[in-house]
Amino acid sequence: MQQNSIIGVDIGTTSTKTVAFSLQGEVLFHQVVEYPIISREPGQAEQEPEQVYQAVRSTLRTVSAWLSEHNVKPLGVSFSSAMHSLILMDAVGEPISRCFIWADTRSRVCAESIKNSAVGHKIYLQTGTPVHPMSPLPKLCWLRQEQPELFKRAAKFIGIKEYVLFRLFGKYKVDYSVASAMGLFNIFEFVWHKDALEVAGINPEQLPEPVAPTYTFRGLSETDADFLQLDAATPFVVGASDGCLANLASHAVRPGEAVVTIGTSGAVRVMANQPATDIQERVFSYILNENHFVLGGAVNNGGVALRWFRDAFYAAESVEALAKDQDIYELLNDVAESVAPGAGGLLFLPYLLGERAPVWDGAARACFIGATFSHTRAHFLRAVMEGVIFGVNSVVQALEQTVGPVTNIYANGGFAFSELWVQMLSDVTGKQVRLTETPEGSAFGAAILGMYALKLLPSLEAAEEMIRISRTFKPNMANHQVYAKSYAVYEQLYPKLKDSFEQLAKA
Repeated sequence: MQQNSIIGVDIGTTSTKTVAFSLQGEVLFHQVVEYPIISREPGQAEQEPEQVYQAVRSTLRTVSAWLSEHNVKPLGVSFSSAMHSLILMDAVGEPISRCFIWADTRSRVCAESIKNSAVGHKIYLQTGTPVHPMSPLPKLCWLRQEQPELFKRAAKFIGIKEYVLFRLFGKYKVDYSVASAMGLFNIFEFVWHKDALEVAGINPEQLPEPVAPTYTFRGLSETDADFLQLDAATPFVVGASDGCLANLASHAVRPGEAVVTIGTSGAVRVMANQPATDIQERVFSYILNENHFVLGGAVNNGGVALRWFRDAFYAAESVEALAKDQDIYELLNDVAESVAPGAGGLLFLPYLLGERAPVWDGAARACFIGATFSHTRAHFLRAVMEGVIFGVNSVVQALEQTVGPVTNIYANGGFAFSELWVQMLSDVTGKQVRLTETPEGSAFGAAILGMYALKLLPSLEAAEEMIRISRTFKPNMANHQVYAKSYAVYEQLYPKLKDSFEQLAKA
């Protein structure tokens, strides 16, 4: 009997991953193609749209060929993509710029100008996207000022997923989810935001048509169908953004359920049944679909802080571990575990790369506070790990003040390999933390959404049976009390040091 499958395509920041799933959520086969980030001047972060498009085609072709060889029928293809990308297209459908990705910060001055204005605050409250160089709104303002001739030539302003689907189907469509991360979309009315477009200097006709994440393209050309080894009638579901789909992949789809992801950077996201914005502009509010909204915040400084400390203060041990084919992070965990919670009163503000949520300050700096003669290298290591979790907790608290209590946390990302770090998250927040065996992250979320769009699932909630919980961590309340005292000091640090950070940034 022929088996059926659904294909999830995740267009990420540094690679595209295409995964075939069974209808029970099992990974059948996957393929990854990487591509570079172009960074030749300070703040630049661009990619060639054609390289990304060819990565999608290549991975999809390989996965489709494998399915065909194993007598598995793909019932559809569904997409995830990174947020905040921007490509300028001319009147005949050719790109006239590279793809500006979220990491491009050259629009920082424009972002600060918008953010500090009354209209900027109004735009945030209606679009749900904090005004920050990551999003297309400040990028458009920067391009209009710095490259006016290029800006004038542009007939359309689109993102990377819209580019891929335009190449395949000749239509400019953007799903509500990706649109809601642009800083240009009214998340309450599901239309382009008039004031934001006016600030950007564009009109609605220059943007793709907003559609539901279940919107389905049909009718591949014979040439594309032959290359991709797919039936020309195979439905392509437009899908949603990677962050929203990561929540869906962990099945954190009910109010009060949060996903904490810590890799190089980190994020905290909760689901709500209606959009909400924060008067202090600390959190984002993105759309998954018309009935599910993802609120949260991304932090710049996750595992990158521990990697920095490893390289700066455990370089010799790292070399020795590599020579012995050992994991340096296992050693670091053992060293950190030898120090009691609270690191002897030593605190670390983890803003090595500036910070997004909840302070949204590119000038923020990292610092250790409370060092005494009694502190050792191990104390500083423990403080770094705790500081990252304190940063995550500050986003959790901002979310609770915006949408209500967080009852459960689902954790994933590289930090989940450290029992100490996951337990630390449980102890700091005082909440249970569940580790999920979520296969392939956002690609899995795309597959779930695709199954729902193609009526293979009655609801998004019905995907719960596909999600496996590998372990649950419960808070040690004695440790929680220690951390509560440390965190009370931690949360005072940034407001008191903000002006000093500004001075250092200008030095």
